[in-house]
Amino acid sequence: MEMRLSLERARKSAETSYAQNPLDGDNLARWGRALLNLAQFEHGAKSKQMISDATSKLEKALTLNPKTKHDVLWCLGNAYTSYGLFITDMDAAALYFEKATMFFKQASDADPSNDLYRKSLDVAAKAQELHMEMQRYGPMQQTMAAEPSTSTSTKSSKKKSSDLNYDIFGWVILAAGIVAWLIIDSNAPPPPPHLQ
Repeated sequence: MEMRLSLERARKSAETSYAQNPLDGDNLARWGRALLNLAQFEHGAKSKQMISDATSKLEKALTLNPKTKHDVLWCLGNAYTSYGLFITDMDAAALYFEKATMFFKQASDADPSNDLYRKSLDVAAKAQELHMEMQRYGPMQQTMAAEPSTSTSTKSSKKKSSDLNYDIFGWVILAAGIVAWLIIDSNAPPPPPHLQ
């Protein structure tokens, strides 16, 4: 709950700052990151809309302030991956995953020493496979909930589906934690002069 409140404050602060200076790329990046993280606390259409809003803010930030380029590129990769997971049509989702891969690659190229960017690129390569698994097991889970069964194949499907959900949610939580850390770190006051 505290993280959500912190993200909401960051979103409101960025929105207020935007009204005063719409050409501040750093502020737009903060706003986009906050929206992307807040989307995890929402469901369905509201979450999808927040991801879409975050994407537009991050893309504008990228054009206004290339100095934060690799961080914004990485966030855009996360936004496109998240949005793609909402789309049921495999071909349409694949386009979002391709864009995500492109942004993760650009982030990794811009900062090759960043392990997170390389790992995100590796995970993006598996996004379409995860999406297919989600689509395949999603309807099956609804059927299984309606008709309980004790067969071995059903239990195996439940375990696979459960494992897949844990994989996906694990990566989403990791990304949210890192983005939240970046937001908190970017808002931290500078160190005292004697420590610089």
